[in-house]
Amino acid sequence: MSTAHRWVRRSSLSGYGVSRRRGFRRTLVLVSNSFDLYALSEEHQAIREAVRDVCDAKVAPNAGDVDELAEFPKASYDALKASDFHAPHIPEQYGGAGADALATVIVIEEVARACASTSLIPAVNKLGSLPLLLSGSDEVKDRYLPPVAAGDAMFSYCLSEPEAGSDAVSMKTRAVADGDGFVLNGVKRWITNAGVSDYYTVFALTDPNSRSKGISAFVVEKSDDGVSFGAPEKKLGIKGSPTREVYFDNVRIPAGRLIGELGTGFGTAMATLDHTRVTIAAQALGIAQGALDYALGYVKERKQFGKALAEFQGLQFMLADMGMKIEAARQLTYAAGARSERNDSDLTYFGAAAKCFASDVAMAVTTDAVQLLGGYGYTHDYPVERMMRDAKITQIYEGTNQVQRIVMARQLLKGLS
Repeated sequence: MSTAHRWVRRSSLSGYGVSRRRGFRRTLVLVSNSFDLYALSEEHQAIREAVRDVCDAKVAPNAGDVDELAEFPKASYDALKASDFHAPHIPEQYGGAGADALATVIVIEEVARACASTSLIPAVNKLGSLPLLLSGSDEVKDRYLPPVAAGDAMFSYCLSEPEAGSDAVSMKTRAVADGDGFVLNGVKRWITNAGVSDYYTVFALTDPNSRSKGISAFVVEKSDDGVSFGAPEKKLGIKGSPTREVYFDNVRIPAGRLIGELGTGFGTAMATLDHTRVTIAAQALGIAQGALDYALGYVKERKQFGKALAEFQGLQFMLADMGMKIEAARQLTYAAGARSERNDSDLTYFGAAAKCFASDVAMAVTTDAVQLLGGYGYTHDYPVERMMRDAKITQIYEGTNQVQRIVMARQLLKGLS
């Protein structure tokens, strides 16, 4: 039996293993140390099929209403939770499924194919909890990861501020040492799943004179005194994933909730984004695939001038370009996922490249899907206009694509090291 088909365990950011939830055995792992293959392992293919089955049955039917009502997709969350797809990256030692980074990419891709808002459940659970896995103490991980793994809590990530978006070092939120803890004051903006998540990884200044070296990371609980939330933002897309400001008014944080050492928060934030930009690439990839799948079905059925639209060569060229771009994005995203699992030295480049390319592809493909449906594509009655609106944010959050190009250029200039 080849290495790629043996069940193994090893220590990594996410780990490997088998999950058992409600009597149902779900394989969420396992590939060889060489992920850079042009075909997925049987285990990863099985994961795709399992996620797609859940999403086709219990996520996709809710997607239109989730968008129309701008409500958190509770039914879809419950479906993911029941199948261990809500936070698949959490290691088994904390009660999680122990999915490797590539398996997590596939989960997010398939959920996004059905509903982009719902895909932010596994994606943001990883974004919010990864700083703990990267830098947190055993005490912090033991306390906060098991509830997320069990589906009893969600995690969010608080970095951006009103005056500190791409320029995160300019944040104003302060955490001042006080006795055996800290007092936190400030505001964070554009926080995904704010108000729904129970836990928040918050980055704050502990030494304002040290720039990036003066930023530290903390776990804040929704129930902490002084934590409150703004009204939900009225957004173009991903309407089922609430985005709010989070306010901290003299919030007392025990010292035990510090993530890593004082002054290491900015490094943790950037290392986290290196990994999670791959999950945004996966989300964009899934949105694009969902749009192409719908457009293919439509052009086969819709007739004009006495024949199906699929028979017109001009439209065939559009479809070919859409499929080609998606597959190129998929290969780049999976290659980045492999590097994320291994924590390769060139992950910063590949994470930025995958996020940038896949999101640009998602915007192009969804726009073409609307075009292929003509007037119907422009209406709420057909899902491609929702997919086009959802795709746009993937070019913006976790670093705009302009920032990604800066990141890539810097890595190229210094040799990707």
